[in-house]
Amino acid sequence: METIQVKAYGTAQPATSLHEITINRRAIQAHDVEMEILYCGICHSDLHQVKGDFGPFAAPIVPGHEILGRVTAVGAHVKNFKVGDLAGIGCIVDSCDHCEYCNEGIEQFCDEGVTFSFNSPDKVSGGHTYGGFSKTYVCNERYVLKMPAFENLAAAAPLLCAGITVYSPLKHWQAGPGKRVGVLGIGGLGHVAIKIAKAMGAEVTVFTTSPEKVEDAKRLGADYAVLSKDKETMDAYARKLHFIIDTVSAKHDINTYLNLLRHDGTVVLVGLPPEPLEVGAFNVVMGRRSFAGSNIGGIAETQEMLDFCFKHNITAESEIINIEYVNEAFERLEKGDVKYRFVIDMASLS
Repeated sequence: METIQVKAYGTAQPATSLHEITINRRAIQAHDVEMEILYCGICHSDLHQVKGDFGPFAAPIVPGHEILGRVTAVGAHVKNFKVGDLAGIGCIVDSCDHCEYCNEGIEQFCDEGVTFSFNSPDKVSGGHTYGGFSKTYVCNERYVLKMPAFENLAAAAPLLCAGITVYSPLKHWQAGPGKRVGVLGIGGLGHVAIKIAKAMGAEVTVFTTSPEKVEDAKRLGADYAVLSKDKETMDAYARKLHFIIDTVSAKHDINTYLNLLRHDGTVVLVGLPPEPLEVGAFNVVMGRRSFAGSNIGGIAETQEMLDFCFKHNITAESEIINIEYVNEAFERLEKGDVKYRFVIDMASLS
């Protein structure tokens, strides 16, 4: 297959610094869209992948799956995009397209396994996929999103992962008027969850271990904010919440939050702790509570989320950086030192 050379940032060894490299992307095919990448968000899972927390990776790895760009070329059979359009690519860039899940628009659960934006076997060109820390991306139009013209485009890039990761479970578990929703953790995912849950009409209570984030949670739109180390206040929330979205990507005591649920309530994990979490049996059987998980969303739902966020003027609180700062950004992300999402201005990869 014909390929083109593209400048990117990546690494060949786990837990080593990213640096400028050259990768080969496939030349545009009949159903493909090619885009110049304008902005790419940095997700906590990018950090996990680069560190090797999810297992060995195929070298070199080029992270990035919150990819916002402008279309520069389209294949002969492309129907929904034209040169100059704003477009987005999230976590999924291919699936089998014929199993029951793909047919239902929930490609993230594809029977044959999805192809992710990076570090995933590439069924089209062989080898593996490379992510958005690069100048361009080529993708089948089926997996490309129509990007609304957000006033702050850079701050909209994280919606392509962080946004759909919290929108999908909030919608599935019917967050809305009359529902008391808890948000565990105020980070890249949690701060977007606050905004979306409020826009859906829910009453939102945030739980955080950081005193300085209590007031910030209210600035972001939360009705209430609780310091989770304050036992007396936590006890006051026992059996009060219908639903809790857990965005924490480190080991933590999930049982504390199960006990804040009403009967038939659910704690949904969307963070990715690298270690297993222990669940006490009585914390779920008492009150018929559930501990569940959710993983991004399908392409149609991701488009729905983008349109919802555009309508409600929701974007991520973002710190815009140049590509040369990416290693420092990873170090700060690991320490939780960002409010609340790094976004790379890809014009800096010149």
